Amino acid sequence: MTVTSRSTTTEAIPIATEESLRRQRRRNSKLKGRQPDPAAIADVRRLIGAGPHRRDLLIENLHKLNDAWRGLHERHLVALAREMQIPMAEVYEVATFYHHFEVLRGDDAPAALTVRVCDGLSCTLAGAQDLLRRLPSLLGQDVRVVAAPCVGRCEQAPVAVVGQAPVARADVAAVQGAVVAAEVEHPTARDDAQFDAAAQAPAAITTPLASIAPGYVGYDAYRARGGYRLAAAVACGATPPDAVLKAMSDSGLRGLGGAGFPAGRKWSIVREQPAPRVMAVNIDEGEPGTFKDRTYLERDPHRFLEGMLVAAIVVGIEACYLYLRDEYHGCRAILADELARLQSDPPFPLPRLELRRGAGAYICGEESAMIESIEGKRGEPRMRPPYIAQIGLFGRPTLEHNLETLYWVRDIVERGAAWFAGFGRHGRHGLRSYSVSGRVREPGVKLAPAGITLRELVDEFCGGMADGHELYAYLPGGASGGILPARLADVPLDFDTLQPHGCFIGSAAVIVLGRHDRARDAALNMMRFFEHESCGQCTPCRVGTRKAATLMEAASWDHATLEDLNRVMVDASICGLGQAAPNPVRSVQKYFPDEVA
Repeated sequence: MTVTSRSTTTEAIPIATEESLRRQRRRNSKLKGRQPDPAAIADVRRLIGAGPHRRDLLIENLHKLNDAWRGLHERHLVALAREMQIPMAEVYEVATFYHHFEVLRGDDAPAALTVRVCDGLSCTLAGAQDLLRRLPSLLGQDVRVVAAPCVGRCEQAPVAVVGQAPVARADVAAVQGAVVAAEVEHPTARDDAQFDAAAQAPAAITTPLASIAPGYVGYDAYRARGGYRLAAAVACGATPPDAVLKAMSDSGLRGLGGAGFPAGRKWSIVREQPAPRVMAVNIDEGEPGTFKDRTYLERDPHRFLEGMLVAAIVVGIEACYLYLRDEYHGCRAILADELARLQSDPPFPLPRLELRRGAGAYICGEESAMIESIEGKRGEPRMRPPYIAQIGLFGRPTLEHNLETLYWVRDIVERGAAWFAGFGRHGRHGLRSYSVSGRVREPGVKLAPAGITLRELVDEFCGGMADGHELYAYLPGGASGGILPARLADVPLDFDTLQPHGCFIGSAAVIVLGRHDRARDAALNMMRFFEHESCGQCTPCRVGTRKAATLMEAASWDHATLEDLNRVMVDASICGLGQAAPNPVRSVQKYFPDEVA
């Protein structure tokens, strides 16, 4: 069989023109993703320099951009990512995590001025909601008015912050006046004041009339009165580190940021870890109702710094990172100036000292979230173990301390452990700095004996209840510490004394309610705060706080569903925020059932 093949002619069909191929080659020659424009790169370099740039300084660089441009333009974020050699996704997720950064898309323009009105419980009691209602229409479209979580000035409630300038005991006229006068910078404080809290103890440290920028003890004044003599003696071996460690342990000083872990024991644990070791100082005082750290820092910064350096020498620390909340603009200026003076004229060889600026995130008061933030990341708590004493900041053993804990180191060693432990009432020992606000005649920081009762604290240190108010309830430990009725006003205020009543002392942020107030409103205020400040990392906290706040708005509470939420948040949340969020709810259910029946 013969097979005959038939050939066919096929016409070529072009799949692309020569010009389209050129365009495709040009596209492929470019990097993927959004590319920075030269003008944006120039803007960024003017602020942060030419580099190379450390990854952990991302948040500091974001602050520089945010301050200069009143917001974070996307074009600058792209340029910053290029300059720091960080993926744009990481820069964006950090920038959008913190409340004080505003990402501006495209050609969006920032507000000419931002006014933040604190809506924390103390300011709400003093009329903050009225300010929030009235100010937007009165200040005009160029001024952005926003509600802000506690700004740490509860003794001066209500508080508005115009730009970076706090307005104490704010009313509409005072805020309007500050805006019209362009008073947007925190006032500068003088550095030649006298202040010695230990010599006054016990005493009312501040009153409602305290200045926004009180005078403080600067470096020269502090050295002239014996400052850094102790730290120098420890550094040269004249005062043995073991003697300091013994004094700390014998004094009974516990962490005054809220956890209450024995300070001397913490030093010993970190000291036993392999070098190099670092220290992280927590000045992210975000617990609603707390302002003691700000009070000491803006009056006597070097006493705290000397305590930090003594701890660093005893434990063997090579670098100290000071993490200060962004709301404390005046304190940041003081710390920056005084650290520079200390480093330019050191009384002995110093470890590396770095001041870091928070960006508006309550969660960064949690020690591991703070460490994440110092490393330039989102402030999300870490899973434990390992604990930060073993693997902490930059993977190194880390000594973490609250400012006030370090503030007492010099006085404890110089005056003796018995001096500190000799204070106390009702079987308790030591001194506590109570931040008192709410319905009292004279709110402020009260340096009082540990174990004092609420009734004694109000009567002896606060001038009694405010006119027209009778004690109804109180929060002994800020948002997290629960709410107690007036009939329990004789319980000692200290570590371990309030737990049997479902509460705890925490950072000793005491907010007092009167008969015209409702505990349920206070609890709802706190739950909304927790909802706003949840980092969102774990579902029980992220969803639980939002759902609980919604349920708490009802006239009659759904107790069964609330308790289900409470249990899940306590049992399954990663950190203390979600674990403590149910405390105010359970307090209302236990002590004020008639309010939610």
